[in-house]
Amino acid sequence: MLLQFSAAHGPEECCLAVKHALRLFLQEAAQSSVTVIFAEEMPSQHGLHSALLSLDGEHADALADRWCGTLQWQCASPLRPKHRRKNWFIGIRRFTAPQAVSDSEIVFERLKSQGPGGQHVNKTESAVRATHIATGISVKVQSERSQHANKKLACRLIEWHLSQYQQQQSASLNGERHRSHHQIERGRATRCFSGPDFRPVS
Repeated sequence: MLLQFSAAHGPEECCLAVKHALRLFLQEAAQSSVTVIFAEEMPSQHGLHSALLSLDGEHADALADRWCGTLQWQCASPLRPKHRRKNWFIGIRRFTAPQAVSDSEIVFERLKSQGPGGQHVNKTESAVRATHIATGISVKVQSERSQHANKKLACRLIEWHLSQYQQQQSASLNGERHRSHHQIERGRATRCFSGPDFRPVS
């Protein structure tokens, strides 16, 4: 499954809330033995505009259920001390690819991983570039050290991007992810956090 954390069009404080929420989410995932891989992320100056995560594990559904919805962060702005606003909202949404894509529909290319990771990353071709033949949709994945794991995640991302492409082609001006990224139900938070240390509110 794919889970998206989004600040939507919110200010930098919302991006910071995404960063805080992800930190707590990853802690809960580890406690629940759920494997989390960052599939895509869009950084901001102080946090993240959005992050798309891949979840695997027996308790992945239950973990996603606990987090999906609108999250509210009650805190005076740590970035703009004189700002009057003290409520910041982010959205978390689950997505499931509507159809699987077979390996025969995808061209895979092995690449050397780049960036941090030590000698293993620098000397092995564990990264994968996957291209969907029919549409030309292409993704590069190097999150995992295993080429098999990167290939599996690349297929998920191809399925995800393909579903968005198909929605657009069928004149759906706003796909499901697009809507969730830009529309958050403020005032109807499913979970609430407070203070600069992002403490859960009962």
